[in-house]
Amino acid sequence: MKYKYHNENPKQRHVDDCVVRCLSTLTNRNWYDVYDELSDLASDEGLMFDSVEFVEDYLDKRYRRECHYSKTVGEFAKEFPYGKYAITMNGHITALIDGIIYDTFDPSDRIMRCAWKIY
Repeated sequence: MKYKYHNENPKQRHVDDCVVRCLSTLTNRNWYDVYDELSDLASDEGLMFDSVEFVEDYLDKRYRRECHYSKTVGEFAKEFPYGKYAITMNGHITALIDGIIYDTFDPSDRIMRCAWKIY
């Protein structure tokens, strides 16, 4: 398992934008476009776009979910060295691409909740 520092935030800020950073990284979309899409969808549902309910529903409608409640992010990365995954954990979501975690910090030792294979 490898970790690579990556901050998709266009201003390189360290703010609570992990959902936008993760999805922008995994889908090769502009941070602003992802932010706008999530904001509009969450507004329509009366939710914050960083809420677990919104994020999981958004991902479930687009990608296949795999839950691994007892694994760490690092263990999952070793087990799935190919492909793109959005991985959730308590209070955070991170991007995994071909066995490399892309994030502003290394969450490899955190217990994951679920992963969605991004196509």
